[in-house]
Amino acid sequence: MENTGKIGAFITVVMFAGLVASASFAQDAEHGKSIFKACAVCHAIDHANRVGPGLEGIVGRKAGTTADFRYSNAMKISGIVWDAMSLDAFLESPQKAVPGTRMPYAGLKDPTDRADLVGYLATLK
Repeated sequence: MENTGKIGAFITVVMFAGLVASASFAQDAEHGKSIFKACAVCHAIDHANRVGPGLEGIVGRKAGTTADFRYSNAMKISGIVWDAMSLDAFLESPQKAVPGTRMPYAGLKDPTDRADLVGYLATLK
């Protein structure tokens, strides 16, 4: 029974740490909107597919599942459900996050810009 208490405490700490990490992504969505202008060349803010899939409702969506979009096999089998952490990693380095993705983007290196962009993407509901 002693281990059960330790495991429960550990799970609580891990869950709390995840909430704190996620909260760090709640940045300046207006700034993120201005960063998105570069993304808008390929991505729409609704469900319309362009060169890339539409991004409305991206947060919480399973990667590679937008209707009528031809994803790479790498994206389809990635198993990713887009959240703040996975979007941050993908935006930093798409090829590292999903090796074999067809997204021709070198990545957004500034962590504040990525956090702001993720904050903006979260508003696309």
